[in-house]
Amino acid sequence: MNRMQTLYPLRQELQHRLDTLARVHNVPGAQLVVDTGAEMVAVHTGTADVTTGVPFTADTAVPLGSLTKPFTAALVLLLADDGDLDLDDSVAEYLPEFRDVPAVTVRQLLSHTGGLPTGPDSDTASSTTPARYLSSVCTARDLLFEPGTDFSYSNAGFVAAGRLVEAVTGMPWYEAMEALFLEPMGITPAFLGMTTARPVAAGHGLNIATGRTRPARQNLAPLEAPAGALLASAIDLGVLGRALAGQSVFLPPAIVKHMHHAEPCADPGALADGWGLGVALFQQDDRSWCGHDGNAQGTSCHLRVEPDSGVVVAFTGNAGAATALWRDLAEDIARIAGVAVPAAIQPSNAGDPVALPDCVGTYANGGIRYRVAFEPGGAPTLSVDGDLPLPLRCYSDLSCDLVDPATGRGEPGGRFHRDPHTGVIDRVQISGRTARRASFA
Repeated sequence: MNRMQTLYPLRQELQHRLDTLARVHNVPGAQLVVDTGAEMVAVHTGTADVTTGVPFTADTAVPLGSLTKPFTAALVLLLADDGDLDLDDSVAEYLPEFRDVPAVTVRQLLSHTGGLPTGPDSDTASSTTPARYLSSVCTARDLLFEPGTDFSYSNAGFVAAGRLVEAVTGMPWYEAMEALFLEPMGITPAFLGMTTARPVAAGHGLNIATGRTRPARQNLAPLEAPAGALLASAIDLGVLGRALAGQSVFLPPAIVKHMHHAEPCADPGALADGWGLGVALFQQDDRSWCGHDGNAQGTSCHLRVEPDSGVVVAFTGNAGAATALWRDLAEDIARIAGVAVPAAIQPSNAGDPVALPDCVGTYANGGIRYRVAFEPGGAPTLSVDGDLPLPLRCYSDLSCDLVDPATGRGEPGGRFHRDPHTGVIDRVQISGRTARRASFA
């Protein structure tokens, strides 16, 4: 059987499943790349923008959201490999905004272990500069924990990583990313808020009242660009994936090793099984994977790489519902291509739920407030910044699930921490973001 005869059934079935699942989940358009290490199949479906009806193509660039972070991390690591900085340098050596927290290192920015808050709210982000913002949050008072001792997913850390790129190269982050990383990798640059020759997909959301899918406006503030401003196709993500698998001459082996080597203190809880420098780490059937997820306004994008085998799976979808499509598609990829992709963290099976009454209180991460309370009857709930409370299911190991009120189904939510000296619960980590206890009521 020749190569085309082998590839055609795989391509045909993946195309069929992508078409079908996009309809099922009401996702206007999507792209998928499955690279087995020997062969690569790329398929796409649907429309890039429901308003214009422009079709999705293989080259359509999708707002990546947080999948920008591995690109920024790789750029910082290239600078380190060139001797322009050291991963264990204090960030304060390059950025005066960190003078009050000199213990935070470059390595900790990339692995979310520096203890920095999650990131600016939309009002703050739109009205200040990266330097001013970082000066306001890089204080001993605002640190969530001693740098290098825990994990908290932080856009602020990647705002700082972008500032670091600018300080070392003398170029704006956009220009450095384009000239030093994207173009050498063969990826045509595209950024939110900037013109590009590439076709670009709009994000979409579902209007519950009308049942219609409508375009969503991207609202990422310029200061957060290093954390979320890239647009790319699934094929572009596959290029990064092959580099993370050690199959690119552009990323030296030392950089690849840094990216998918687990940082000892990086326990991301519900986000992944571990974290390297710029990428999440996953375990699936005794196999080690790395990658990242990203959500912009009305988009959902995912990258998974198994470095040992060279397998790369990349997905982009232009609706929030594409996250559910991705999870269903991962099951199909396992069946069709024989690749068991870790689409999401599975429940920990931590045993029977417990009451955990001493978790009640308010927890703070920068300006975000997490409120844990008990409903009548004893069920704990979690509310973030006053949003509708969600039921929590807590376990004796201090892990917790977020429970869908409609179905009763639990999704891994995070974990509480006890102070080792007092035994008092002093922190909570929800969806990878740590918050310190601010009150007991």
